[in-house]
Amino acid sequence: MTQRESGAGRAKGRSASRTKARKRALDILFETELRGTDPLRTLAERTTEEGPPVRDYTATLVRGVVEHDAAIDARISPALAPGWNLQRLPRVDRAALRIAVFEIDHTDVPDAVAVAEAVNLVSDLSTDESPSFVNGVLGTVVATKSG
Repeated sequence: MTQRESGAGRAKGRSASRTKARKRALDILFETELRGTDPLRTLAERTTEEGPPVRDYTATLVRGVVEHDAAIDARISPALAPGWNLQRLPRVDRAALRIAVFEIDHTDVPDAVAVAEAVNLVSDLSTDESPSFVNGVLGTVVATKSG
């Protein structure tokens, strides 16, 4: 195996791992919103429980969304169509958007990857209209990114 093939394999493995981490973060954010509980407390509980592992990147995402919640929501809200607000969105879409905006604004994840991952999440978990909706909102978020 060449060094290039080896590097590509690691990148693919990391990508799959991050995809799973995003899904787990979405699960935690969705659950806490539905139940009205603290995401950080739920994250801590899930970390110590048996069951699907809570990856380091899952914790990074949940903590990041919580830490930057007001700024994240302030980036999403103006990107919504007139007459729409965050509370009107399906919970899954809202959580996926928040994770993606955190990645776009606060991590080194390429914007296109953050958008594609969010679209994939809602494709699997939300309404038929959600993928194009989330893609459009995140397209606006990326276009209005500073720096």
